[in-house]
Amino acid sequence: MREFKNHDLVDDVTQPGVRYEKRPARTPDGKVAEGLYNAWIWLDNPGQYNSYTTDMVKGVILAMRAASNARDVNCVVFTGVGDKAFCTGGNTKEYAEYYAGHPQEYRQYMRLFNDMVSSILTCDKPVICRVNGMCIGGGQEIGMACDFSVAQDLARFGQAGPKHGSAPIGGATDFLPVIVGAERAMAACVLCEPFSAHKAYVMGMLTDIVPALKVDGKFIANPLVETQRIVDEHGRFVFGEPKTGEAAKEAKALLARGTVDLSALDAKVEELCAKILLTFPDCTTKTLEELRKPKLEAWNRNKEDSRAWLALNMVTEARAGFTAFNEGTKDDREVDFVLLRQKLAAGESWVGPLHDAIQPKAKRAG
Repeated sequence: MREFKNHDLVDDVTQPGVRYEKRPARTPDGKVAEGLYNAWIWLDNPGQYNSYTTDMVKGVILAMRAASNARDVNCVVFTGVGDKAFCTGGNTKEYAEYYAGHPQEYRQYMRLFNDMVSSILTCDKPVICRVNGMCIGGGQEIGMACDFSVAQDLARFGQAGPKHGSAPIGGATDFLPVIVGAERAMAACVLCEPFSAHKAYVMGMLTDIVPALKVDGKFIANPLVETQRIVDEHGRFVFGEPKTGEAAKEAKALLARGTVDLSALDAKVEELCAKILLTFPDCTTKTLEELRKPKLEAWNRNKEDSRAWLALNMVTEARAGFTAFNEGTKDDREVDFVLLRQKLAAGESWVGPLHDAIQPKAKRAG
């Protein structure tokens, strides 16, 4: 056998909060393809909804690079541990307690973040996002950098930037217009309203969705959202929208009776990996490179300007927003937006008491 050069950056890609493993690749009939694998990269921080810390960002970069270089790897599966979240973005505790108020430090962090997104967009293997739960903020951004996305239908999607002191310029403003169009991208990024996996599928963000809720031993579709293709009394298409009133109460009761089972998600991901296995590898890589260009061109055009702005924003709105999210109560994690706008309109400076005055009520009272 030929002696290969080692093109990896490091011999051990292990970093706290990220797991890397190689699972045997299988053909569509379930047989193991001897000597071939799919690389699984896991965000392993379920206690904080798989939000990525600085170390985890490093881990994803190293893992993606290793999977890209691995001669025996067919596909990369990018996912999170547990059934609550794929990823909810950057770790707000670390943001609030370390980066807030320190733009130079956050600028260095954003170099790592940009490299993480780029490592997904330039991986020589197809990257499948296995959406095992919430896919929010920066989590949705790194998910959209992937080539395919398969979600369990209890998962929720959405952006959070303008609600929590940032702008969704870690990929959302680049990728969403390409994937769903300008109007829907505008609504998603500015309004920051979460939406269901069913709606994400209709919008074109997902390759496929599968049920995850089992009631009485059988899979059922997410009962919390409308999964019938109907039009409401106002003429609006409501597929994937949250149920309300009595329907919502019944849905919550049904949800409480069931258990979450991700076996259908795993089966669908393996099915996709198996289909990709039966393609020419170099032709597949070239196809990926061409299809990635709209996302990659937008990303490369904007990422450095975005990095600089996000760093400086850590002195003002990001500091206030991440502090509020980290230190507020579960039901009160946003600043007083009206008071903030009033104080800015009156000419009050960020250097002074403004930051404390707009924090959640419970924090101000304390």
